[in-house]
Order: sequence, then structure tokens, then C-alpha cells
Amino acid sequence: MKPFLLGLLIVGLLAGAVAWSASGPMSRPDFDFASEKVNPKTTAPLNNEPDSFQFVVVSDRTGGHRAAIFSRAVEQINLLQPEFVISVGDLIEGYTKEKDRVNAEWKEFQTYVSRLKMPFFYVPGNHDITNEVMLDIWKDKFGRSYYEFVYKNVLFVCLNSEDPPGKGYSNLSPEQLDWLKETLDKYKEVRWTLVFLHKPMWIQNDVDKNGWGQAEKLLAGRNYTVFAGHVHRYQKFTRQGMNYYMLATTGGVSRLRGPDHGEFDHILWVTMKKEGPVLANILLDGIQRENLAAICSDEEGQPVYMRLPTVPVEVVVTLDGQPVAGADVALTSTKTERGAPRADGRTDAQGRALLSTYKAYDGVPAGEYLVTVTRRRPLFTPEGKPGPNTLPEKYASLVKSELKVQVSGTGKQSIALKLVSQPEKE
Repeated sequence: MKPFLLGLLIVGLLAGAVAWSASGPMSRPDFDFASEKVNPKTTAPLNNEPDSFQFVVVSDRTGGHRAAIFSRAVEQINLLQPEFVISVGDLIEGYTKEKDRVNAEWKEFQTYVSRLKMPFFYVPGNHDITNEVMLDIWKDKFGRSYYEFVYKNVLFVCLNSEDPPGKGYSNLSPEQLDWLKETLDKYKEVRWTLVFLHKPMWIQNDVDKNGWGQAEKLLAGRNYTVFAGHVHRYQKFTRQGMNYYMLATTGGVSRLRGPDHGEFDHILWVTMKKEGPVLANILLDGIQRENLAAICSDEEGQPVYMRLPTVPVEVVVTLDGQPVAGADVALTSTKTERGAPRADGRTDAQGRALLSTYKAYDGVPAGEYLVTVTRRRPLFTPEGKPGPNTLPEKYASLVKSELKVQVSGTGKQSIALKLVSQPEKE
């Protein structure tokens, strides 16, 4: 080939390469879009990286599950079509050694998850493995109570925070920690690690005693994210520079006071990207069929026991005569028997709060109550500990607060809580 013609060929090839790179994803073989000088499309690339994937996390169903929530969530998840679903435990009511009852509860639950059009991964909670009898049933049905899997170079670690069951608030056994070390050593090169367990063990006072401190030492130095449930209130934390999430409910008992209180029924939609997980809380009320037809369910709720009649109660909190906004007020019954009521609320800009006992703003049962008032900024530190209290510390203690109120059994009531910065001089 003559040098002149060869030069023209090279110039032509380079021009074609520049034109292709300039048009980017619009010239992909699987994306037929006519690219012109100007186009009815932005220049952002298609959001379809081959290593990306989507899955759903469901949170607590039980602890007093409500009718037709989780079962409808199953059908709603089918509408969204994630690649799989994973739980953070408390799937049955449990808390019994009656094998027939436990098996019946699992049968009911599995009836619902069997309707999912994608895999469901079990993680145990305290309601699922309350005692050795329930642990044996778990092993018969599901085998391992802690395990791992890898998908698209992402390590999923599913822990058992009830190991062994009934030992304190939560616990990771030495055997489970040894397994965790071996698993993390085996998968050192994964791009991310996602950890699932039921109880947010990091909010306990001594993480070295329950095993979480050791687990965090094993996780240190890698990219990871932690998901838990149990408290039925949504909260984000940051430890070791990594994000930890405590989820709300997917049918479990809740006052449902909304995002401001972290109380809502939801699923967590997770999109795994190269740079890490992208999370979206999807409230169940916002997932509708394309024809808006109702999703019906015959799932029965847990019978409600020991709920007393309530009356509307509003509290007004002042400090040295000025209204206190953002204060958390709690009324604790002076009765000590099981089921004694407790109500709480958070004040608005005028220092007013409507109290809730069993559900959102339902009021308070009649009786005598000790009162505590705090205002924490933030509510929790990123590490999971209560934030600094900006009100006089004595009002944070049931013993020291000296605030006591009487709620009568009839009519709406307003209670003034007058706080003072300094004790009055005698």
C-alpha cells in the first residue's frame, strides 16, 4: 500500500474511534440510538454496569405482628423484581418450647415466602431462636444459623446474634467468631462485604463481652456495611468509617409515627455498585400494582393482650418558662407488674407533644406515672450511643427527675412540665 493511502486509512480509523468515544453508550451494539449533533438525551452512560445488582432487605415481622402486612409485602416485592431477598430476623412469634406451635408458625411464614419469585435468605432473630428447642427446629428446617455466600464478588455474611440462645441481650459464640475469621480470611479480595444480623449489637454498653467488638476487629480494613433490626426503629450509625443500619419493621409491632420517629413499615432496596451499596427505603404504602388493585391477604395478626383504654394526653414542656422543642418525654407507670404501660412523645416548636402508648398518638391509660424529659443532640452518636443531653440531667432519671403526673380516665388532658435549669434556693 502506498504511504499516502496508508496515511489516509490511519486518519480515517482514528477519526472513527474519536467519533465512537464521543458518542459513548449511544453507539453500543445493544443500544440502538441515532446520535446526531444534538440529541434528545443526556450524555450520562447507561446505568447497567455488569457487576451491579439489586436486592431487598426485609425487617422484623414479629414481636406482635400486625395482620396482612408481611404477606402483602411479599406481593409488593414481586412487583419490584429484585434478584433476591434477605431478612434480618424475627420472622415468627416464637418464645415457646411447644414444638407443634413453633412448627405451625414456621409453616405459616413459609407459606408467604414461598410466593416470592426470587430466593429468600433466612437470618435468625430472638423470636426465631428463643431457646434450644427452637434452635433444634431451626437446624432441622434451615440447617446453619450463620453462613456466607458470594455474589458478583460481594461477600454476604449472615450472623446469628442469638448464639447461644437466651444468653443475655445478644451474643456471638467463640465458634461463630472462629468461623467468621476463617470466612473473612478466605474472601479477602471481594470488592465489598455485607453483614446481616438481627440485633444491633454495637448499641450495647460492652461490645467486647457480646463478641461484636471482636467481629469488628475482624472486619476492620475492608469495605463493609452492616444491617440489623430488632428495635423496630430506623437509625443509621457510622463505626470504623463504615455505615451500619438498624431497620424499622415489615409488619412487626410499631407505633408507626413516621420517618421523624423512624417508625414505618418498609423494605430496604439495595443496589450494589462498584463504589458500594446505594440504599433506598421504600415504604410499603407507596408500592401499588399497575392497575391500583388492592393486594389482599388472609394473614392474621398476633392477638393483642393487656392493652388498656387510653385517653388523649398532651404535654407542654418549658425550661425556665420557655418552650422546649425536640424534647423526648416518657411516662412510665408506677405499677411494676408485667404489661404496665409506658407512653412517650417528642415536642414541637411550641414545646407540645401528643403522647403515644400502643399506636400513633393514641394517648395514655389512666394511672400514675413517673416522667423523664431529655433532648439529645444528636439522638444517637454515629457510634450508636445516646447523644449528649442538652437539658438538666436530673430530668433524664426516673429516680431524680421528681416529675410525677396523674392521668384520669376521661377526657383529653394537658399536662404542664415545668423544668428549671437550677434548683430553687431555699
